[in-house]
Amino acid sequence: MNNIQFNLLKKISETPGAPGFEKHIRNLIIQEVNDMVDECSVDNMGNVVAYKKGKTDKKVMLAAHMDEIGFIVSHIDEQGFVRFVPLGGFDPKTLTSQRVIVHGKKDLVGVMGTKPVHMMTEEEKKKMVKTEDFFIDLGMKKEEIQKYVQIGDPITRERELIEMGDCINGKSLDNRISVFVVIETLRELAKQTLPCDIYAVFTVQEEVGIRGAQVATQQIEPDYGFAVDTTIAYDVPGAQPHENVSRLGGGVAVKILDSTAIADYRMVEYMKEVAGRHNIKWQPEVMAKGGTDTAMVQRMTKSGSIAGAVSIPTRHIHQVIESVHKEDIQSSIDLLKNALLELDQKDWTH
Repeated sequence: MNNIQFNLLKKISETPGAPGFEKHIRNLIIQEVNDMVDECSVDNMGNVVAYKKGKTDKKVMLAAHMDEIGFIVSHIDEQGFVRFVPLGGFDPKTLTSQRVIVHGKKDLVGVMGTKPVHMMTEEEKKKMVKTEDFFIDLGMKKEEIQKYVQIGDPITRERELIEMGDCINGKSLDNRISVFVVIETLRELAKQTLPCDIYAVFTVQEEVGIRGAQVATQQIEPDYGFAVDTTIAYDVPGAQPHENVSRLGGGVAVKILDSTAIADYRMVEYMKEVAGRHNIKWQPEVMAKGGTDTAMVQRMTKSGSIAGAVSIPTRHIHQVIESVHKEDIQSSIDLLKNALLELDQKDWTH
């Protein structure tokens, strides 16, 4: 897959970590970054903070959330069917007959079930399916399930990451692709002299309200900030050109706006300049719906930070599987790396 470490990305994608239950993906991240940075720590909320010393005491924060949309067990009925509530926003129509993993005392694979189409009335067939219409079938009796599963256990999707033409496809690329991008950026910066102190933060609970980034930003108080997250690629049949937001293969997206933040115009300008200097393919991102860690990185300090975002175009976002383009992954790494190395070359006063 070009020069990209597919096996590492596969591991990052497939490791579970629903919001509030990020332990396994957190341990993997620490294992990967520990030798690349000067210090690696975990705050009380569970954010991983990887620190690299720079030439000055100016601070730049990267934020890539490690959590994935998932579910939590809310009820086990007498027949052994599991009810759940979502952790993060799902597109319910994509859940039918999909495998999931219930993470109890041991992992149990189940399947999402709902009323069979043969049993639906004509009126029911016309209605949009809702998340609460689903149950999880573990293929076991209640007494057996209760040996391993209890109310409050997390649930994630069961999916393998694959290469698919010019793309990669799998679960949780929102936002595991960004976790990968930040790790690979740190790898490329390992022997470089940095203009500022870098705090690469792998945040928790973004999908349920951008919670981890809020805590980490208050602690770090960065001067500059880069969120790293996915963005919508609505470049499919039926989409109007003005609805695209971004397109796969169009390069890294430079965030201008989302529903929770307006990227600092100086940072937008700077990222465009860096992309131009290094011949990095990029596209503008205006995303009217949906927010990222950008908002908290920008405003959760006493005086705010000069913040923007590196966004990776993603198709089928917040569905069972998601797709990103291989070239967009590389352009995201290239832009983030060079933007960090050249921060001191920009006049930030106007």
